[in-house]
Order: sequence, then structure tokens, then C-alpha cells
Amino acid sequence: MTAEQATEQATDDTTEGTPSGYAQPEVDVAALTALLDGRYADVRALVRTNLVEYADILEEAESLDTAAFRDRVRDVVLEMAATGQTGMGFPEEHGGGGDIGASVAAFETLALGDLSVLVKVGVQFGLFGGAILQLGTRRHHDAYLARTVSGELMGCFAMTETGHGSNVQALGTTATYDAGTGEFVITTPDDASRKDYIGNAAAHADVAVVFAQLEVGGESRGVHAFVVPLREDGAVLPGVRIEDCGPKMGLNGVDNGRIWFDGVRIPRDNLLDQFATVSEDGTYSSPIDNPNRRFFTMLGTLVQGRVCVGGAAINASKVALAIAIRYADRRRQFEATEPPLEDLLLDYGMHQRRLLPLLAHTYALHFAQEQVAGQLHDVFSGLTDDEQARRRLEALAAGTKALGTWHATRTIQECREACGGAGYLSANRFDALKADTDVFTTFEGDNHVLLQLVAKGLLTDYASEFEDMDQFGMVRFVAGLAVETVLERTSARKLFSALKDALPGGDEWDQEAGLLDPAYQQAMLRFREEHVLGGAARRLKRGIDTGLNPGEVFSRVQPHVIAAARAHVERLVLDAFVEKTRALPDGDTKVALNLLCDLHALATIEADRAWFMEHGRLTAARSKAISREVDDLCRKLRPLAVDLVDAFGVPREMLRSEEILGR
Repeated sequence: MTAEQATEQATDDTTEGTPSGYAQPEVDVAALTALLDGRYADVRALVRTNLVEYADILEEAESLDTAAFRDRVRDVVLEMAATGQTGMGFPEEHGGGGDIGASVAAFETLALGDLSVLVKVGVQFGLFGGAILQLGTRRHHDAYLARTVSGELMGCFAMTETGHGSNVQALGTTATYDAGTGEFVITTPDDASRKDYIGNAAAHADVAVVFAQLEVGGESRGVHAFVVPLREDGAVLPGVRIEDCGPKMGLNGVDNGRIWFDGVRIPRDNLLDQFATVSEDGTYSSPIDNPNRRFFTMLGTLVQGRVCVGGAAINASKVALAIAIRYADRRRQFEATEPPLEDLLLDYGMHQRRLLPLLAHTYALHFAQEQVAGQLHDVFSGLTDDEQARRRLEALAAGTKALGTWHATRTIQECREACGGAGYLSANRFDALKADTDVFTTFEGDNHVLLQLVAKGLLTDYASEFEDMDQFGMVRFVAGLAVETVLERTSARKLFSALKDALPGGDEWDQEAGLLDPAYQQAMLRFREEHVLGGAARRLKRGIDTGLNPGEVFSRVQPHVIAAARAHVERLVLDAFVEKTRALPDGDTKVALNLLCDLHALATIEADRAWFMEHGRLTAARSKAISREVDDLCRKLRPLAVDLVDAFGVPREMLRSEEILGR
């Protein structure tokens, strides 16, 4: 019998096999919660307390009509604002907490409760307030921030238009400067240019930050942001037309609306002029000469929204897993191994397979999100203030948001199914979780568009030309490089080679290394990232070399570009998990997290096993060995599963679910 045949035979053995070197740990739930909560444990505790106080809103979402529920959501948001939890990222002089990281932690934790409240908070304080803070200057801060932080002034963020979606540079709304009166004239030229899906617009917003094409002296200066009044004493102002978007799949406590402007005049000071000004006589000036760079710099200041949406999605996944895993540890079904009781759902191998890898992925994404939030805090607090750090943050935020929101959609659906008919009851929250989080995949940018941003950064390595490029410019840029240069820019080849050299077996490292060796797991994902990125670069270059139009080249290669970005982010998520576990002191918490990290890594490789086999990184026997190890890890984690979801700190009142969890 050959070595490979022996491995194949061992792989096909259906017995549990020899334990993989782990003693069975005991989870200290409080200690693990403290680790997950991190430096902002007190902030998260405040939000949890407030969620419990307003727990009735979960039932009111089902019992109130739309108008009444919208008003109830607004009232809860304003009452929470009075506790300070929603204003933590604003300057202290304007009533805030002066801590960007705290504001992200508060927002993420709010996702354990009603998600209409979460989104209303995001619109008011993240989007509207954040635009005033980041795009405005001192006079705007003095005029608006204190009233925004308190909720006295309700606002909205009017960027998206019906006809343009993610293509913000092509917005149709215009802001024409009238030098005779010193005013900007805001106009919606056609229905394709109406502002659409604008949260807070249909009922509650007094003012809007409106993104429009600035026209000065007959010349277009690109998209800029303006403060435009919408209502006074609740009445819509002349020249403004607002229409309700109507019922949605979810989030019906948020009043989304459409807005048209018919020659609305606003003072010159209402231009948010952090990056450009217009003098009284109509002279335009900006510290950033290049219009593309100016545009991308302006949008880059709004990256906090992507960070927050990604974190909220991960926390919504925690709620679903807490319900489903607790249910599976209580619900019995079919014949028992030890009569007279039926077996618990969570004792079945398939049920473990359905839920426990998702639990591991959630922990991995939590630690990746922790790194993104930390980078956001450092960049926007001035602790790391350079252009490269900002570009890295933008790409990482985009990628983590994409993976986190897709993960939420998948996890909530699987958890609903795992609870059977009980999961279909509204009382058990899955309908709201599914409906309210579904839009997160397109909030703050469609996920595929965001992954294109990640890929652009990989292919150009944040070159000086980065900010000036649209996707076609990126194609031309890459086409002008040797493909090896692209790979060296990412450092993937050097890192991969170093890992390979450190592992046993030389060129056969992937066939010999231990499956539970983090270096093996990381090297596998690094190899995939490098290979897919190199393939995308070669295809882009080949398309240009054969004379194709850059737009057609990008369209043809787009799936490879997206795959490269996703492979990159998945590798970063694993790196974050490995880094977190490696830094922990020896003990049961570290053992439990190592089990989760191994399960996350091997389940990720298993999910793309066809690719790894196609590219010579897995034999059939090795692939089966990975699946067997995943099964083994699930069995090891089964006794810890309830403690691991309890460590998320989801308040019992937020789980609701009395029928499937009991009291």
C-alpha cells in the first residue's frame, strides 16, 4: 500500500479518531466577554443597559403601524442620545465624547437590539453628523454639531440618486453659485437626479447634507456637499418636495424618502468647505488641485460608516447564533442514543457542521473588525496621520464590510433554518434579523463595488496615482507594469516564500505540514491571494496588449479582480484571528479560541477546496483530511458552544425567543 493510499484509507475512516492535541477547556464566560469587549467594555455595557430599558421596541415593531413605529424609533434614539452613547465620536466642546473608537463600539453593540434604532442612529449621528464634522469647518461645527449631538436638530444624508447609485461622481443634482446674491441654487434637473432612499427624509429631518455638482462661473467643479434646510416646524419648505419611499423589506422604523429641489437658495456659508471654498465674488479654490483626488479625499473622510455597518452586521450574526445554538442545546429530536430521551440537536454531527463553523467565522470577523476600528480611531484621531494609512484603512474597511455583511446574511438564514418552524415565528426574531440586515450588503456601497476598491489598492499598491484613477485608469496602470512588480508590491510573494521555507517538507510543504499549524493555514490563504492577484494582473495586461478598450478589459476581468480582493480580505481576517490568539496567555480561553481559529481556517480552505485542488495545493486525500479535521473540531467545540455564544453578551431581553429558549 502506498503512503497516499494509506492516507486515503485513514481519511475515509468514519470514527472520531485520535484527538488533535487539545485538552477539553472550560470557558470562563465573563473573561471571554471582557476579551471580546476590549478597551471599550464600559461603553458596550452602557449600550446593553439601554437596550434592555427599551426592549419593548422589539414587540412594538410588530404591533404599531408604520407612522407610529417611526415616531417610536425616533423617540428611543433621542432618549439614548441623552445618555451620551450616540455622541461619543464628536468633539467634547460640542457635547460629544471625543473618542472615535468608543463611537464605533457603541454602534456595533446597538446592533444587538432593534435594527431600525441602529440605522436611525447611523443616519443622524454617523452620516449627517459625520458629514458636518468631517467635511465642514469651524463655523459649521459651531452652528450644527451641539444640536445634532443632542438630537435637537434632525438631519439626513442626501447622496444617493435614483439614476446613479454607486456612481457618486455622476450625480445630477446641481448647486450653481449666484455671485449677485452670494447664494447657491440647488436644483434637481430630472427624476433620475432625485435623492432616493434617504433615511430620516420622509418624516423627521429638518436639514440635509446634499451632495451636488458645484457650478461656479459656468464651470463645473465636481461633487461637493451643502447644508440645505428641508423643514421648519415640521412643514416642508418651499422649493423642496419630499415623497415617502413606502414599505420596505425591513427597517420600517426608518423613514426613507425621496427629495427634489426646485431652485432652492442657500447662503454661501452652507457649502461644507473643508476641501474647497467659493469666495463672495465667485472665485473657487481648493488645497487639492486634482479634482479626482479631491473627490476621493472627500469620500475617504466618510469611511466610518462602512466600518460601523460591518461591525453591526457581525453583531447581528451573534444574535442569530446565540438563539440557534441555545435552541439546539435544548431541543430534542429523533431516536436517542440513550433512551428514554431523544438526542439534542446540537449533538448531531450535521447540526454542528451547520452552526459551529459560522460561530468560528463570527469570532474571526469580530477580531478583524476590532483591528479595523482601531485603525479608524488612530487615523481620525491623528495618531497615524499619513496618506498611506488612510488608503489602507479605506481598503480594509471596504473589504471587512463586504465580508461581514455577506456573513450576516448567510448566518441568519442558516440559524433560522436550524430552528425549524420555531425560527419562522416573529417572536423569535429571525424575521426581523433577516429583513433588517438584508440591506446591509448594499448600505455604504454595494459589496462588489467595495471589493473593486480593495482590488484597486492591491493592484496599484496605493501608488501616488491611486486617488486619480477610475477603474479604467487602474487597467492602464497595471498594464504598464511587469506582473512580477504587481506581486512584489503586495509583498505576498515574499511572505508566502518565507512561510513555505519555515515549514517541513520543502516544496511539498502543503502535503506534509500539520493541518492545525497556523503557518500552514496562513500560507494556504496567502498562496491563493497571490495566485489570484497575479492572474488578474496578467489578464488586465493581456487585454490591453491585444488592443482592447480598457472598459471592455475591466469588464472581462472583473470576476478575477473581485476574487483577488476577497482572497486578500479572507487572508487578513485569518491573520487577525491568529494574531489575537497568539497574544493570549496560556489557559482555557486560549485553548478555546485556538479551536475556533483552526475551525475558521480549515472551513475557509474546505469551502474553496476545488480551487486549491485545481492549483496543486491539495490532493484528494489531503482535502478529505481537512474535512475530517473540521468534523473533529466541531465535536470538540460542541461542549463549549453555549458558553461561546453567551460570551457575546447579548442581553436575554434581546434574544426574546421565549418559545424556543424557555425561561
